[in-house]
Amino acid sequence: MPDTPVNIPLTSDVVLRSLTRDDGPAMAAAYERNRDHLEPWEPARPAAFYTAEYHARQIPVQILERSSGRSEPLVLERGGEIVGRVNLSDIVRGAFCNTHLGYWIDGRLAGRGLMTDAVDAACAHARDALGLHRVQAATLLHNAASQQVLERTGFERIGVAPRYLRIAGSWQDHVLFQRILHD
Repeated sequence: MPDTPVNIPLTSDVVLRSLTRDDGPAMAAAYERNRDHLEPWEPARPAAFYTAEYHARQIPVQILERSSGRSEPLVLERGGEIVGRVNLSDIVRGAFCNTHLGYWIDGRLAGRGLMTDAVDAACAHARDALGLHRVQAATLLHNAASQQVLERTGFERIGVAPRYLRIAGSWQDHVLFQRILHD
């Protein structure tokens, strides 16, 4: 995995960049600001999750995962404020060359095509910089907005996984998607 930090302009004022050690307070603020917006789509979070201290402890782990080639933790930043996340996780090399994609956007910016641009940029990075062949993603069955992002960026549906992830306190079915990065 390259050591060069990711820094991809998406618009004139939003950049997709690598998560840094100093992002703890901004991550906590972003999650707190978007708590209600994200709650139906994410695992149940403990109160500590919304603190800078929590993220200050977790970010070094995520950076270590990046340096070891197992993930690529990214944030969307606008004017010094974190307004979203894109994560390439569980990177597997060898015959698979695959990663899992996860993402969210600040509720104030939803519906503007910004996450579509971020997902597309992350997939290009996975192909060009990380040398991966395939990206997979999963959405809740009723998350039409997320499914549209994936479909607009070249993902195809590959099936449904019953009780795939524990989201909002219960095991929920997910639609599975993949994007092949090399023809």
